[in-house]
Formats: sequence, structure tokens, C-alpha cells
Amino acid sequence: AQEDELLALASIYDEEEFHRAKSAQGGNKQTEYDISFLPPLVLNFELPADYPSSSSPVYTLSSKWLSRDQMTSLCKRLDGLWEENQGCVVLFTWIQFLKEEAFAFLDVKSPLEVVRGGNAPVEWKRSEAGVKRAGSLTGEKDKLEPLLELDPRAVLVVDPHTDILPQLLDFDEAQRQKVFDGKAFCCGICFMEKLGSGCLCFKECQHVYCKTCMTEYFQIQIRDGNVQCLNCPEPKCTSLATPSQVKLLVGEELFARYDRLLLQSSLDLMADVVYCPRQSCCQAVMVEPDTTMGICPACQYAFCTLCKRGYHGLSHCKVTADELRGLRDEYISASAEGKKFMEQRFGKRVIQRAVEESFSRDWLNENCKGCPRCGTNIQKVDGCNKMTCTSCKQYFCWLCLGQLTRVNPYSHFNNPSSPCYNQLFQGVDIDEDDAFWSDEED
Repeated sequence: AQEDELLALASIYDEEEFHRAKSAQGGNKQTEYDISFLPPLVLNFELPADYPSSSSPVYTLSSKWLSRDQMTSLCKRLDGLWEENQGCVVLFTWIQFLKEEAFAFLDVKSPLEVVRGGNAPVEWKRSEAGVKRAGSLTGEKDKLEPLLELDPRAVLVVDPHTDILPQLLDFDEAQRQKVFDGKAFCCGICFMEKLGSGCLCFKECQHVYCKTCMTEYFQIQIRDGNVQCLNCPEPKCTSLATPSQVKLLVGEELFARYDRLLLQSSLDLMADVVYCPRQSCCQAVMVEPDTTMGICPACQYAFCTLCKRGYHGLSHCKVTADELRGLRDEYISASAEGKKFMEQRFGKRVIQRAVEESFSRDWLNENCKGCPRCGTNIQKVDGCNKMTCTSCKQYFCWLCLGQLTRVNPYSHFNNPSSPCYNQLFQGVDIDEDDAFWSDEED
């Protein structure tokens, strides 16, 4: 209902009157991130000539993630610490308070709420005029009550409408890397202990290996085309290296190959993406659902996504002789639904012809041999190994398929240097009657 109402409003009003934010989902979506470091509170100060005898330091307090209300409260607390220690040095007390007690003073607890899109958390919101509106229960007109005035020394480093979440995550990542670089780790491949600055840590599993070993490992995998196998070397670990980690270790040429193969392998897994069949193009083409036509955005070639030939509309896909055998095997192993789809794609008569011709070709391959002169299939039913082609009348040997002379074709079997010497009847089955008469003659 909410979606329908928003669509109706968008159709009634123009963009100037009604604008729907792309991030709006009809409700709040909460996502938690585990971070260890927040951007620091920055205390800038100048010391007057009469500090600390009578004047306090002149300072500003800035932050990326605290609201100006909160920093105003901190400024008032710093002023209070100066009043408590007037006449004494106070900078160390200020710094210790900001480092050790600021969170407790502001009652900042985990999780820290950050609203995407540049809006402050609900409990941190305030009017820009520094006032809030309070309604009376007796129906009186609204009256204004002053809120905590913003201290000009409280400086918000980022624009109030800026989404600070990416900045918080980037700072946390940089600080984690800084801590990681200073620690020593034992490489799981070469078993040498090295500083983190010379190691690579897989983000998902936190396994650590030295950059030398991982560079060689990545280079071998990329050269072999295994761009989906840049995973952690730990047995049974499935965490993958990020593209930024790969780019850090391999050269530009190998990374370009990695990037290209990774994109290609990702496209291959998408059911609605095919490639232009022109060898000079091979551009990726998005295919609309429920259609077999693809139009290459680069060369504008319209083709059938099934047979990869020029688009033929409702006509059946044409099949070459070389594809008939594969078509028969695919048809025989297909389910009833798959067979129906193939009959619609290629035509039932084409499928039937493919099955018949492929079976005929199998029989010819098993029972016949081609004439060495004209290639006609010849079947040997009985008799000696001197064969005569029924088409071109050429004599040839059934065993070696060598052509025989017309003057004396049997010399091939009588010549001791011939590979078929004395094998005129090699492989011939002698029936019982022939064996009987052979025994009588003996």
C-alpha cells in the first residue's frame, strides 16, 4: 500500500513538487559494523601571555562524528575544569578528560547510532535556531523555549548533510592496518616471522601470510586463468582476497588480466548475458527475458541467442552435420520438458533426422571402412581381405586400406616386405563345412 501511494503521488506531481529519495525503503534499515577506532577529538589551543596566572588557553574543539550540542557540553566542562584549577596549568587535565572521561560524560554507549544520508541521530537533533517548540495541554499557542546555545568553539569538521559512515569505516580500517603493520606474524607458508607491513591478512578468516609468498601464489593463479581461486591457502578455507589486495601484490599487467578474467567469469555466471558471436567483437550482450534475440551494443549485430547465427525470427535454428551427433545425445538424455523445448527450437523433423543420421553414422563407423580412393563406405560381409570399391572399382586392402594394383592385387599379400604379408584371409571366419573339407584334403 505504501509503495502504491508513493507511485501515485509521483505520477500526479512533477519532480519539483514531489521528490522521492532513492534510499527510502518505507522504513528504517539498521546495519551494525564492528569498529575499534573512531576519529579523534581535536583540541587546538593557543596560550595567552597571562596563562596560567589569570587567563585560560584559547581553544577550539572539533570532531567528525560528535554533534555540536555534545561538543558544546564538552567545552563547558573544559571551562569548568579551568575554573576549578584557575592559576594552575590545565592542559594535561583537559587532555586526560577528553581521552578518558569524554564518553562517560556524554553518555555515549555502544552501538553508536549514525543515520545514513547526513541526518543526525534522533537524540542529537536540534533546531538550527537553537530553540524547540513545546505545545501546552490547555490549547495555548505554542511558545519557544531556548535550548543549549551552541558554543562557537565547538567546530563540526564535516558538513551536517554529509554521510559520515564511510569516513568512520575508512578511518577504522586505516588504524587497524597501522596496528597490524607494527605486529609480528608467522607466515603460514614459509614459516618465517615478519612484520605485518610485509604480510597480507585475509579479511574474512584473518589468516596471515607474507607478501612474498602470496605474490608468487597470486601470479601463478592469474597466469593459469584461475581468478576465482585466489582464496586463502589454509586447507578448507574459502575466504577470497579482495581486488585491492590483489592489486597491491601483482603488477599492472597481471592485475589487468585478473580484472578482465574476473569480469568475464562473472558475466558467464549471469543467465541474461551472452557474447556477440562475431569473433572480431565478442562484446557482452544483455538479453531481455522471454526472447531469443540479442543485439550487440558495439557492432549492432542481431543474432539468435540459441544458435548464435543471424536472428531468424520464428524459424527453427539450423543445425550443421557436425552438430547432429551432439544434438542426438542431448535429445536422448533430456527430460520430457527438455525434449519438448528442443523440438520447438530446432523442429521435430530436424530432431528425428539427427537421431536417425547419428545412429546410421555409428553403424557405418562400426561395420564399414572408407575406400582409400573415393571415400565410399564399404562393408565386408565375407571373403578375403582383397576388397573392391563398389563406386570407383578400386582394389584395396581391408587391413591397411592400401590401394592395390589392378595387374596383380594379391602381390600385396605375397610380398614378405608387406605389412599384410600372408594375411589374405586374416580375420576370416571359417565355417564348419569349410573346416570339414579342409580336414578331408589333409
